[in-house]
Amino acid sequence: MAQLLPAAPRSVAVVLGTRPELVKLAPLLRVLGPAARVVHTGQHWDEELSGRIMAELGLPRADVLDGIGGRPRAVQVSRALEQLDARFAADRPAAVVVQGDTNATLSGALAANARRLPLVHVEAGLRSHDRAMPEEHNRVLVDRLSDVLCAATDANRAELLAEGHEPSRIAVTGNTVVDAVRDQLPSRRTRSAILAEHGVRPDSYVLATVHRPENTDDPDALRAILTALQSLTAAGTPVLLPLHPRTLKAVWRLGLRRLLHGLTVVPPLGYGEFLALARHAALLVSDSGGMQEECTALARPLLVVRRSTERPEAIDAGFCALVRPGAELAETAHAWLADAPARRSRLATVPSPYGDGRAAERIAGLIAELAATKALLVA
Repeated sequence: MAQLLPAAPRSVAVVLGTRPELVKLAPLLRVLGPAARVVHTGQHWDEELSGRIMAELGLPRADVLDGIGGRPRAVQVSRALEQLDARFAADRPAAVVVQGDTNATLSGALAANARRLPLVHVEAGLRSHDRAMPEEHNRVLVDRLSDVLCAATDANRAELLAEGHEPSRIAVTGNTVVDAVRDQLPSRRTRSAILAEHGVRPDSYVLATVHRPENTDDPDALRAILTALQSLTAAGTPVLLPLHPRTLKAVWRLGLRRLLHGLTVVPPLGYGEFLALARHAALLVSDSGGMQEECTALARPLLVVRRSTERPEAIDAGFCALVRPGAELAETAHAWLADAPARRSRLATVPSPYGDGRAAERIAGLIAELAATKALLVA
């Protein structure tokens, strides 16, 4: 694999802004080592969502941008772009890396394009074909701007080819989330202690997360999801609900606090703690994109509470199903819990469609090769 020049520390600018990006880019940052320069846009910056996770993952100190978190999408992108452009002008990186489809991803890509910097898009080619999703627009635009497209799966590569991207720019690398799960899943002994702290036993509870605007900004959707989760506890299955700050604000704003009664509500979890609980849950319920990938590495079933997904591989492999809030969620959850032992047994034999846990190594090699063509890195 190509190696970075020892004389080029902090030569690869890795732009990120959310907890999932931190998790997924952590394996790559470890491979890049001193060559990595982390720029955090502040899209989700607080000690629970970013600071704590960065410390837990052992990530290098980040350069955090100002005045972006909690702002409207256009303001986030414009302010991040302005600050990134100034930083890239003052200290020109050899290459810029972005991941996924967040506003931070788009900002980093636009800033790299403006300065004609080599751009690598990790997790390229995801498509939901749902134009109502801001993330769909972000990922399509970033793919168009990128020099190297790191597709996690063959299906992602096919999406890119269908859109006319040059085959030479596309590499199927696997998804770094598999690397992250393998790196960060606590030992069996530690997992047992974590479950005991939360008062649950293996294979006997549901772990749920809700944070996407399509659910938290819609009173009917959020009410229906919480009601469905309550029905599980009423039937005797405990539900752990780590409450995202956006969801907590929505619950208070919409007057839905009574629907948390009976659920075990906890603050946002550290990544290792989350993986431990997810690994032993009888069922996962979430609207998270990352959980659709993590569940395949943990061999646990997941109900995806969304109208569309850009990760059909997890559904095709039998790990996930798309459900609507309310009756469909409740009915499917009860059915999957009734079938839980047989389902777990089946999933334990199914390999993750997102790769073998070596995605970060492949991507680091591609970064070095790309920058080598610009005479900034050598093979």
